[in-house]
Amino acid sequence: MLAGLPLAVGGADGRSNGPAAIATLRIEPADGEYLAWADNRLAGPIEVILRPGAGGDVPSDPHLPARASIPADGSVLVARLRPASGRSGSLRLSLEGVPGSSNSRPRDVEYLPPLQGPARIDQGFGGSFSHEDVQNLHALDFAADIGTPIFAARAGTVMQVEAGFRASGLASGDGRARANFIRILHDDGSMALYAHLAVDGVQVRVGQQVQAGQRIGLSGNTGFSTGPHLHFAVQVNQGMRLVSIPFRMRGVIPAR
Repeated sequence: MLAGLPLAVGGADGRSNGPAAIATLRIEPADGEYLAWADNRLAGPIEVILRPGAGGDVPSDPHLPARASIPADGSVLVARLRPASGRSGSLRLSLEGVPGSSNSRPRDVEYLPPLQGPARIDQGFGGSFSHEDVQNLHALDFAADIGTPIFAARAGTVMQVEAGFRASGLASGDGRARANFIRILHDDGSMALYAHLAVDGVQVRVGQQVQAGQRIGLSGNTGFSTGPHLHFAVQVNQGMRLVSIPFRMRGVIPAR
């Protein structure tokens, strides 16, 4: 039996000073092996990859790194671990997760503006300040005072929220991961991201069904930001990588 072997588990999405982990690794001792389960903490599908950590490789089925898809609020057995008999030290593992399913098939739909009334776009598709990476290439930054109501641009399920961050500014690139946000899953597998929300500015709950035009939160200035605004993007999971995709929005021209 291997029940006495210490385990050290880490992951890029599980840092205490960043956003909450989207998946957790659960290890169960079995007859001569360990079962590595991944638990999905979101109200929508995710994909995970389990890698060996600093302790080196470990015999497993399948061989690590191993990937798995997990449905909303579900659990999946990612690998069976079989450390060598009598091995000392710790078995170190790293679990990373990405929201969404690689099987999404986004449709060409017209989105509603997430703000009511006239809105100024401070940064459009491919903006040179912060819209050059794949996650944000096709994103819009709407100028909006703190506390401005935000409305769902399309119907869907609230998949993920973050509401506990207070800081903002440009001092550290890590601030990009510390913005309050709402992620809404659409019926074609695409996901809308509403980011930089106000402190306690999330007005929906995980798992809630929302309709297009429904009020969901308040704009703010949390995270990596030069000033109050709403960051909006439509994203898909492409091979364990979040990628923003072009979209059409009523009355809005997504200029650079």
